[in-house]
Amino acid sequence: MASVVELAAAALPLVLTAVLIVGLLWPATRAMPLAWIAALLVGYLVWANPVDFLVGASIVGVMTALEILWIVFGALVLLYTLMQAGAFDRINRGFAAVSDDRRVQIVLLAFFLATFIEGAAGFGTPAAVVAPLLLALGFPALAAVIAALIGHIIAVTYGAVGTPIIVGIETPLSDYEGVITGESGMTVTEYSMEVAAWAATYHSLVGFVMPLFAVGMVVYFFSEERSIKPALEVVPLCLFAGIAFVIPYWTSAWFLTAEFPALIGSMVGGAVTVAALRAGYFLPESEWEFPPREEWPRHWVGTIEPGSDGEINAHGTGDRSSMSLVRAWSPYVFLVVLLVITRVSDQISEFLVEGLLIPIETNLGEFTVGFVLAWDEILGYEALEAGIEWVNVPGFWLLVSALVAIPIFGMSGQQVKAAWREAGEKIVSPFIALVFVIAMVQVMINAGSYPGATLEESMIEVLAIATADVTGAAYPTIAALIGGLGAAMTGSNTVSNITFSGFQFTAAQELGLPTQIIVGAQAVGGAMGNLVAIHNIVAALATVGLVGQEGRVIRLNLIPLAYYAIGVGIVATIFSYVAFTGVF
Repeated sequence: MASVVELAAAALPLVLTAVLIVGLLWPATRAMPLAWIAALLVGYLVWANPVDFLVGASIVGVMTALEILWIVFGALVLLYTLMQAGAFDRINRGFAAVSDDRRVQIVLLAFFLATFIEGAAGFGTPAAVVAPLLLALGFPALAAVIAALIGHIIAVTYGAVGTPIIVGIETPLSDYEGVITGESGMTVTEYSMEVAAWAATYHSLVGFVMPLFAVGMVVYFFSEERSIKPALEVVPLCLFAGIAFVIPYWTSAWFLTAEFPALIGSMVGGAVTVAALRAGYFLPESEWEFPPREEWPRHWVGTIEPGSDGEINAHGTGDRSSMSLVRAWSPYVFLVVLLVITRVSDQISEFLVEGLLIPIETNLGEFTVGFVLAWDEILGYEALEAGIEWVNVPGFWLLVSALVAIPIFGMSGQQVKAAWREAGEKIVSPFIALVFVIAMVQVMINAGSYPGATLEESMIEVLAIATADVTGAAYPTIAALIGGLGAAMTGSNTVSNITFSGFQFTAAQELGLPTQIIVGAQAVGGAMGNLVAIHNIVAALATVGLVGQEGRVIRLNLIPLAYYAIGVGIVATIFSYVAFTGVF
């Protein structure tokens, strides 16, 4: 077990990050290099990692960051392409046909559209796509990011067609196959699907109010007078939307497969809600709007002006008056179709990863060039490996969609060049922040992997284990928080599950708790941690030109995070000690 000194050292990079970004409101571009240096010092002085191993772990972080930046760049290119074409103006009018009310727009875009894109693509794509859409409708940039991040959380557990379950739960629990099969009679795959079903149960009981939460956060923090009253006026709509989502969502998790809860929930729930609105149900009596633009505080707005009066309108030179709504939306529809096809078909997914691979042996490790750019045994260490699936991740398909948009809108070469140039300019700040964030995380995760390390556990594992030891029988109340810690630092529900699902399984066994329920809480925690995941926030802020406001976003998102953590903790405790004590 780690000593007090080792525990404090493991927490140092996280504490420093919290103090600088949340406490002092430093931008991540300034704070994260210092946090990375702190992780290096802890790895070298406390975990006894050699310098070249720490360099290798940082390289893993850099390569991971490049894959995420590939997604952000693709989202920016598509965004600016539609700006140049004037398609956003048409999209704005299309949503106005349902309702001009900002609260209704949050429900439709920040909840239903974001959860659908999360289910289809994951990888932080929802906020990168939805936040610019809200910005184009006239939302302040900060409000657009807050709404998009909150709205998609319920779907994150099943992002990218179930990847956090299929990869994040099933893969690490393969090491426990004998125990799982011997005591439950289930295969690891069947066990993982049951974990996914329990996770959907948590989400359904706690997360059905997230449309109301997203509306409430925007209404309260972005109005002339801080009041929750305008949100109360749309409680029926928000609750109807949440229930319309969770019923098909929960049903598909229990009776179909872990790949489709988010997709089915968003498609069915969204269709039902739009039909109800068009029929005149749940529409608010009065229209709610943001304060006049000239009254907005400076931190609400980034370098991309919201609405149709600023940069978006200035860029667009397409024929807005004659553009159909289908034509305006077509690049995003095309994107979603591509993402679904490439995720649903195993043959296509495998081809996009393994179709073209050329290995190259060197003294620094084994490189792979092709559909995946990989580096295994980095600097000679077997534990260190990284890869960029540049064809398989959404960034490639975002760029394909942007290219398809050129003939759809009849864009000129000058317009296309301007779109790509502005996307390139906007990627600089998130590049700096993301590289150092994930380099720090990889140093923390891999510290215990060095053969001569003083501790076999990573820094994150040390923190989680200490938490479990302290809580004891109260462990179900904090199981989701452990998953949230992993996701907050890695920005990935999948990585959090890979890191902690085995630990959660073991802890549940030792405490005599139902393992599926505890591991299910882990899967939910990995989703809620995305609310405050720094590099997810940086990626979202980049798409609306607001990099540097990470601390403000985290402060605000701590509110829904606290609600989700407390709610899941209570439900997990009831499930573990009262309702389902006989579950394996």
